Amino acid sequence: MSKTPLQFRHNGRDVAIFVDGGTNLLVALRELIGDMTPKFGCGQGGCGTCSVLIDGELHLSCLTLAETVAGRSVETLDGMKQGPNLHPLQRAFADAFAAQCGYCTPGMLMAARALLDRNPSPSRAEVVEAISGNICRCTGYESIINAILAASGGRASA
Repeated sequence: MSKTPLQFRHNGRDVAIFVDGGTNLLVALRELIGDMTPKFGCGQGGCGTCSVLIDGELHLSCLTLAETVAGRSVETLDGMKQGPNLHPLQRAFADAFAAQCGYCTPGMLMAARALLDRNPSPSRAEVVEAISGNICRCTGYESIINAILAASGGRASA
């Protein structure tokens, strides 16, 4: 099988890799680039743990063919860090104890980031809708919802 050259922006830097046809973006990010922040969960698009932003839009990297990101911008949780400081969403998750086992956290943070980028002051219902594609088996979601509302400047009871 021949390899296909692929160039795209990954967390603000240009990358060039070779992928086999049919390789999904999750495999390309983890195995070819070394970005382990998108997690492998179900591999079928049902859990959201592999969520990334492609040109600012939320996508499931396990269902996205790597070749489709040619010339585009892909952002993962690793791209949210701000030097040694946590991104405000990461800080809010820590402050609200929104991560227990932490496995869903990268996908939750990317879904929250996509929401807050398009709507800086979401309602509680909008937060719930935004994370509805992400499964968490540990928190019961309230701490996650509260963290996202806190990062937006909203109150947990909003």
